[in-house]
Amino acid sequence: MIVISDTSPINYLVLIEQADVLHLLYGRIIIPQAVFDELQRERTPAAIKDWLAYPPAWLEVRQASVPFAAALEKLGDGEREAILLAEEMQADAIIMDERDGVREALQRNLRVIGTLGVLDEAAARGLLELPEVLARLQQTSFRINAELIDSLLEQDAERKSRQRFDNALKKVPDVEPEDRDRLE
Repeated sequence: MIVISDTSPINYLVLIEQADVLHLLYGRIIIPQAVFDELQRERTPAAIKDWLAYPPAWLEVRQASVPFAAALEKLGDGEREAILLAEEMQADAIIMDERDGVREALQRNLRVIGTLGVLDEAAARGLLELPEVLARLQQTSFRINAELIDSLLEQDAERKSRQRFDNALKKVPDVEPEDRDRLE
């Protein structure tokens, strides 16, 4: 699977100590050189700079060989290069949060996953506890509206409830698989 990431998802996942879910979900993550550079700016938190000083083996930095596209000039360097690299490599997905970048990626028929989508997928696979992680994310400068948080937490609770129910049914030997739907 080829997955390209923009700056903010890496930034926030490192800050909340969940960057490894990228590897667990997608294997290798590729970032363009511009994203690597943005993650090392002067105002970047020390935790991110420390993480990048010894990057994990699953993180790869690549330069897009596609020339600058005028249609992308309104985007930041990281978003622009991430989209160009995703197109060039025919990526399976691009991880991006910035609204204009997401809009442009979608117009180019790229599959876009946001930071919240990564966390939700990781929670669905049992890799993290979503309420705890979202609480940590809210302590950063990540902008998110309360309704979206509530919706994600509600979906997570429903998912966990279904999993508990399914696990309980597995322990009851006399319930046939076709009868399980009627019990729900």
